[in-house]
Order: sequence, then C-alpha cells, then structure tokens
Amino acid sequence: MKRTLRLVLGDQLNEGHSWFAEVKDNVVYVMMEMRQETDYVTHHIQKVTAFFSAMRTFSVKMKSKGHDFIYLKINDTDNEQSLPENIKKLIEEHGFEHFEYLLPDEYRLDEQIKKFCKEVSISSNAVDTEHFLTKRDDIAQFFRGKKQFLMENFYRKMRKDHDILMNGKDPVGDKWNFDHENRNKYKGEVPIPPAYSYKIDVSEVVKDIEKAGIKTIGIIDQENFHWPIDRKQALQFARYFCRELLPYFGTYQDAMHTEEKFLFHSRISFALNSKLISPKELVEKVIKAWEEDSDKINIAQVEGYIRQVIGWREYMRGIYWAKMPEYADKNYFEHTRKLPNFYWTGKTKMKCMEKSIKQSLTEAYAHHIQRLMVTGNFALLNMTNPDEVDKWYLGVYIDAIEWVEITNTRGMSQFADGGIVGSKPYLSSANYMHKMSNYCSDCYYDHKKKVGDKACPFNSLYWNFYNTHRDKLEKNQRIAMMYRTWDKKSNDEKEDLLTQADYYLHHVDDL
Repeated sequence: MKRTLRLVLGDQLNEGHSWFAEVKDNVVYVMMEMRQETDYVTHHIQKVTAFFSAMRTFSVKMKSKGHDFIYLKINDTDNEQSLPENIKKLIEEHGFEHFEYLLPDEYRLDEQIKKFCKEVSISSNAVDTEHFLTKRDDIAQFFRGKKQFLMENFYRKMRKDHDILMNGKDPVGDKWNFDHENRNKYKGEVPIPPAYSYKIDVSEVVKDIEKAGIKTIGIIDQENFHWPIDRKQALQFARYFCRELLPYFGTYQDAMHTEEKFLFHSRISFALNSKLISPKELVEKVIKAWEEDSDKINIAQVEGYIRQVIGWREYMRGIYWAKMPEYADKNYFEHTRKLPNFYWTGKTKMKCMEKSIKQSLTEAYAHHIQRLMVTGNFALLNMTNPDEVDKWYLGVYIDAIEWVEITNTRGMSQFADGGIVGSKPYLSSANYMHKMSNYCSDCYYDHKKKVGDKACPFNSLYWNFYNTHRDKLEKNQRIAMMYRTWDKKSNDEKEDLLTQADYYLHHVDDL
C-alpha cells in the first residue's frame, strides 16, 4: 500500500471522521501552526490561542489512539510557515507516495491546495469533512436561475430533508418560523445563569505566539481561558446550554444589555466552526432537551436556535461557495471610507458602540445582533469600505472563518452584494437600539434627538444613508415607506439632518 500523508487543518478537528475509524500503518497525519494563517489578517489573541490550543489537544488525542501524527508548532525550526512548502518538504523527507486532504472551508486554502496538488509529483485526492448537512454546491443547485437566494425557502427544505421539527409534511407547532416571538428586550425579568466556562491555562501557547512575533488584537486571561478547546468541553458547553439557557434563548436572542455580555447564548460557535462538535448532534441535543422538558422549554426557543444552525449557518456556507471568489470584491454602494479608529479601541461616546466593541476586544465575542445592528449598522451608515469591515470582523471574533464571516458581513450586514443574501440593508436609527437594549440609558448622546447638540449619530446618519443611495434603493418595496417618510419632511428638516450627518462623518473618530 502507498505510504500516505493526510493533511488536517486547524478548523477540521472532527474526531468522528471516517479517517480515524481505524489506525493504518501506512498513513501519517500532519497538522501545522503557520504564519500563513496567523498573518493574513490581524487576529484576536484569543482566536489564535484557541486554534493552536485546540489543534495541539486534538493531535495529542489522536496520537493516544494510535494514529501517526506529525505536528509542526509555530516556532519549530523546520516549519516553513507555508502550507505548500511544509507539505513538499515532508513528502521529500519521508518518501510519501500519496497525499490526501480534507476539503477546506475557505476558498483561498482550497485554491492553494488544488494548485499544489497539480504541481506535486505524487497522486492526491480530497475528502469531505463529514461535518455539514449540505454539500458545497447544494445552495447553488437549489437556487439555480434565481437572482436572490431566500434563506427561508432553503431553511424549509432543510427541515423537510432532515426531518427536523416536522410532523409529517407539516412543521411542528404549525409554523415554520417563530421569529416574531423571539424579539424581546431583556429587562431582568428572569435571572441569567452564569456563563459556562473553563479555567484553562494556555500560557504556554500564548508564550509561543509572543515568541513568534505574531501581531494580534484584544486581550487574554491566559491562566483562565474559558473557550472549549476539545470535544469533551464542547459537549459540556452544549449540555449546559440545553439545560440552563435554552428555555429563554429564543425570547431574548436579539436583546442587548450593558451588564450582560452573553445573555442566553450558547457561545459554542468556535467549537462548531472548528468541528469539535457537529451541527447534527447539536440539533439532536436541543430537540432532546425540549422533548424531555417541554413544560420549561417551548417550541419558539427550539426553532429559533435550530434555524441558526441548520438555516443560517448552512445557507451562508452555500452562498460562499456559490459566489466566491467574486463575492469578496462586491461593493454595491461603492463605499470607500475607512473604518473609524474606535473599532480598535472601543473609545467612543456612543454607549452601544463602546459596549459592543470593548466586549469584542476583551471576549473575542459578540452575539449576532451586536454584530449586525450595532457595529455592522454603524459601519454601513459610515459608508465604510467593505474590505475594511471584513478584515475587522474576520480578525476580532473567535468564531470567524471566512466562509461564515464574509457572507454575514459583506452580504447581510453591509449589503455590498446588492441583495443576494438580504432583501434590504440592515440598518436602523437609534429607535432600534432603544427598543432592544438598555444602551441608550446613560449615553452621552440623546437617542430621541435627530439634530443639535448631543443628537444620536445613528439618527441623522440613517436618513443621510437613504438619501445618498436613493437611486439604488427607492424601488425596493421593503423600504419604500422610508422614502415616503423622507419625502414628507420639510426642506429645512432634510437640510438639518443632512448637515448634522455631514458633520458627524467628517468628525467620526471623535464621536
């Protein structure tokens, strides 16, 4: 049998993959920590630490089961810091006759490895990661000939295909979507259980990162690292979520609060995206928890969570593979402004932005509404170049891998794809912030004021955005009412709003 080298990437930590079903004497696995991966954007220190820690733990676990593993740490002298160069060197040194790899989830890596396989002299092939519920091209096939890819249609297909929350051909609860029941502001009505966490000492990994001179952002408590870095921990996070957080997850999934960083969110996205746990087993655990305690957990909570896992997550991956590489260059509004400096510091008088950004920098985490309707919303109102927005989101969040980041950021958040993902831009004035959070209380700016001293920047920037992009948006039926409202304003009111917005845009770093 051919002596085979198998590549496992840092986000392919699936212990249950068929590769590992049996130990093969002719197979050697390789995993690599590389500057190629740490340097393409500036990542959060917790993100780099989490990946390195999880990778090291995974390789040790697989070795203990008898699998032959080569592991290159970031500072190893024989580490070329490049995937092709490392693989080429290993093939030459160990005389491998065949190369195999798991399909990457990022386009750039997929292209890099395919190019390498064409150039290398030995045979090669790719294998599915056995993680997702869909194949790469399922979305493209499902929406063939369609201009817009409506997630709801795909989500219903997923429910039917996998018999999830179905009663025969009908959805359980006689509704496909309980989103309207899941938009409550959190006012302390029910206590929030403490965030589940570990106290893992990752100081050795952090020391290696610092020795390598890797540039990072954010902060880390290296003696009390609280993200799951192996499968056992990921499963414990899932169990805790189902038992303690699921009963109120849906109700408050869109809520934001100054004193509650995590609310009822599972914080399992890093473990999910690195494949420590699969979407199928996560969904099964959520459904089982509901079936065993339906008096405490209702269908709205369950459906809201499952929609994120089998709906949005699989949908965004499908969009990514259907539209790359052109998707990474889309800029529908032709925005060119730079990202405000406070995105890197959190130093702003806008309470919603300060809280969301500082949380992102200290925790490498913010939930989906903070990302979409706070930081993403402001970036859009600021008319920021989507390239800059992409780099920030891809770097700052622990769960950010391009396939899920760019579709949510460039697509859903910035509408830079012109409506492939969303049917309208997701933007709002201060009204939404006040409705869904307590951020507006004790803020330097007045959420009720549109112009004048201390008027909330979101208000005038909101109307300025619609006015600026009228030619591209006024025919959109979902926002036609905005233009009717704008047209009813007096010329003086319009001028005041646009003047206020212009001032804020010219002094954005001082807000």
